[in-house]
Formats: sequence, C-alpha cells, structure tokens
Amino acid sequence: MLTDVLTPHNQWDLLSGYPRQRPTVTVIVTHFEQHHLLARMAEALRHQTLPPTQVVLADDGSATTPVFAVPDVATLVVAQPDQGFRAGTVRNLAARHSTGEVLVFLDADTVPEPGYLEEAVRHISLCPDVLAVGRRRHASFTGLADDEQPGAANALTEPAWLRDGYAASENLLRSDGRSFRFVIGAVLSCRRDLFFDLAGFDERFVGYGGEDWDFAYRAWNAGAVLVHERAAVAWHDGPDWGARGEGTEVMDLQSARLAAVIPEPSTRGAPMPGGIFDVLATVSAGGDFGRVVRTVHSLLRQSHRDLGVRLPVDDERLLEAYAGMVRTDQWTEDQLRRARVRVDVHGPLPASAIHQAVELIAGADLGRVDLVREGELLGVAWSTRVVGRARRWAGRFEFDEVLDSAFGRERLSLRAERDHHRTLAGFFASWP
Repeated sequence: MLTDVLTPHNQWDLLSGYPRQRPTVTVIVTHFEQHHLLARMAEALRHQTLPPTQVVLADDGSATTPVFAVPDVATLVVAQPDQGFRAGTVRNLAARHSTGEVLVFLDADTVPEPGYLEEAVRHISLCPDVLAVGRRRHASFTGLADDEQPGAANALTEPAWLRDGYAASENLLRSDGRSFRFVIGAVLSCRRDLFFDLAGFDERFVGYGGEDWDFAYRAWNAGAVLVHERAAVAWHDGPDWGARGEGTEVMDLQSARLAAVIPEPSTRGAPMPGGIFDVLATVSAGGDFGRVVRTVHSLLRQSHRDLGVRLPVDDERLLEAYAGMVRTDQWTEDQLRRARVRVDVHGPLPASAIHQAVELIAGADLGRVDLVREGELLGVAWSTRVVGRARRWAGRFEFDEVLDSAFGRERLSLRAERDHHRTLAGFFASWP
C-alpha cells in the first residue's frame, strides 16, 4: 500500500506524522561470479520483516548463469552477456521484469539485515519522489556459514567520506546538487514509477562505477527527494573501494565519465564540448532583427559559460552569424534531463544575469526566477527540479501549484544597462 504526499524541497522530515505503509517490493540483486554468496542472500531475504513480493537476480555476464531461489517468494533470474561491467544495464533489464510498487536494489555481496526492506521503504511508501539509500556497512564474510549473517562482530571500518557526508547533511535532509555522491547503487531504493520516469540507469556506463551517481544526479535534477535510511543496514563483504589499496586510474576514469554527462560545476570543473550543458537558453525575443542579435550576443557574453543556446526560428541571417554556436532543433531528452536550469530569453541580458539566476535556483532550491530590468521581463529561468516533480504530479496538481508549494519563485532585478547604439556595428564595438 502506498500514500502520496507532496513535500516541499527535500523536506522528508515532514513525512514523520504519517503511518507506515507496507508496499509490494521487488528486490533486484546485481550479480557477477559471486555464486558462493547467493545462499546467504537468499536466507537474508527470506527472513525480512517486510517480505519481498518478488526477487529478481540480475546476472551481469557470469560464465555460468546462477541458479537462485528465495523460499516462498517469486524469484526470477535474468542475465546478459559479458560485455564489460554493465551494472546499470542489467539492473534496467531486471526492472523491466519487476512487479513490485517499490524497487530495492542490492548487490550480491551486500547482505541486508532482517529489517532492511521495512526501513528502506519507510519514506518511499509515503512520497513518490523519494530516492532512498540505505546504510552500507562492511564486514569480513570469511568463516561465516551460509545461514550465518554478518554483523558487528565481523565489522570493518566504515568509509569516513560516507559517514561524514550523511552526518553533515542530517541523513541527506540538507541535500543539494552535489548530494548524489552519497547515493550508492548497492543499497538504493525507489518507487518503480520513479525509476521509469527517470529512464532507469544510463546504459552508456561500461566499466566500474559511476552509474549510480549518474542516476542519483538525474533523480535530484528531476525533483527527487533524497533520503538516507540509516536504519536500513546491509553488510558488504570486504572493505570500501578506497580501503582496498587499488590505484587511482579506475576512479579517474569514473570522474572523467561523470564530468562528460553531469554539468554540475564541481563535478565537471569546466564547460565540456560534448553537448550536455548546465543551462539551456532558448531565445524567444520579439522585435526587429537587431534586437534578436543583441539578445543572442548577450547570451554569448554571459559569465556563466556552461550554456547552450537555441533559436526556435530557422532564420538564415541568424544562422550565418551564429553557425556552430547555436542550434535551431529541439533540445534532446538527454540535454533536458541533465541541465540544471532552462531559461526562456525575451531580450538582451546583462553578462551576469544567468549566473545570478543559477545561484538563486541552486542555492535556495527555487523553481522559477524572473529576470527583470526596469519593469521589463527579459527572461524566465526554470529549475529542472520543478519541471520533473510537476510532471509526476500532473494528475493531481497544476504546474503552478507544485511550483509554489514545493519550490517557490523569486524576481531578480537586473542592473540597468542601456544600449545607446543605433546600429549593430556600434553594439559590437562596445565589447568588452
């Protein structure tokens, strides 16, 4: 059973007054050549205080497809050929076979405690926007019998970066655009509807790591509510990656891959040329040709450099001037999901306008910022978060209801910046 509560921003603490629900749950276990751990996983799932409705073992190319069954639970094994580490792809495959209202993702080497499922779905069952991450602890499984579950007696050190991140954010209650780093795929849960609204994991990720952070980034960007369910404990066999003494090349490859597709500034470090932009600006300026050119030029002068520009009209005069710098076709679905901000631009903007709007939106988790100069509306900046959340609630609330109740809006007064040049030649010559 599910309850649907629209909560503002990332304030999952407001769900505390609602009674707990017991939804149907599909557990998806990601596996590769870990046959020796499957009996322990089956035992752990069999003893859950909230029994799963379905378990799907997602095998990522093992030489022998595993045999797996959880007593008294509908169990399915799906497999894909070995074409490298493709955890995201095989999780998508498993999700397409799922039947539960909630999807709970575990890795085969990450064994849940008996109360894991009940705690993992605590906030998910109340709010359809919740993306929850459990508490992954570490232990040595050496010497444990198949029916013996790991615990504090076998515990290894928890990674400080996760522990400190959860503590500083109050279990992700104080999340922001960088909090996706604390959502790990081995203990991730969400509603099935949210998973498919986000188009699942990005199947371009081949190789160790990154697909979970990318999924969590797109979730946050689509208005998800991030929760660390600290009471949902699962035990990983062995230490965290950082404690294994491996080289930095794997992590460097992951960082470069994430920089290409996640335009969040501290993840990317600099604007990237691959077509994924932090801000998507669509020019809808009216008036004469000169005003349109001034508007486009004002975008090219912005101090916020990670910016894509689109002209919705196919004007040969404009294309001659801006070929290779602007586009006239629609933004792709990938661009729309990944940009943090979309801006409709009606007139020339001061060079700092986009930067100010992005800082307001990201800093205060706003849904809309109106860019106004001397009473004239020059543009409207939209958070991708409000667009995503409003899309999922469209059957219950109008867009503006979600905007105002869950995010809010502000009016940004831009400095007066008069253009005294009658001709474009004079306007061009005024730069910088």
